[in-house]
Amino acid sequence: MKMDMPKTQNRHCPKCKKHTEHTVKRVSASKVKRRMAEGQRRFKRKMKGFGSFPKPNPRGRAKPTKKVDLRYKCKECGKEQCIGQGFRVKKFELKKKM
Repeated sequence: MKMDMPKTQNRHCPKCKKHTEHTVKRVSASKVKRRMAEGQRRFKRKMKGFGSFPKPNPRGRAKPTKKVDLRYKCKECGKEQCIGQGFRVKKFELKKKM
């Protein structure tokens, strides 16, 4: 599935408190900025072991697509926000106008 989206959209800016034109930008996944959760630390410690797995091997259980992370930047005040948690799509493209 392919999804096309316009590069500029009229959206509500929470800082300006009105509808303004926003530029849409796709952001690549960044490194985790916070420390690992306790459960994740415990899982990593458990998976070290001597080559055997106390839990089933987690390889091959990944999702087929990554979530698209979109950022919307207000053209008036320059405030940037991400709206929603993103969505899964195989091909994503930003177009000039639709």
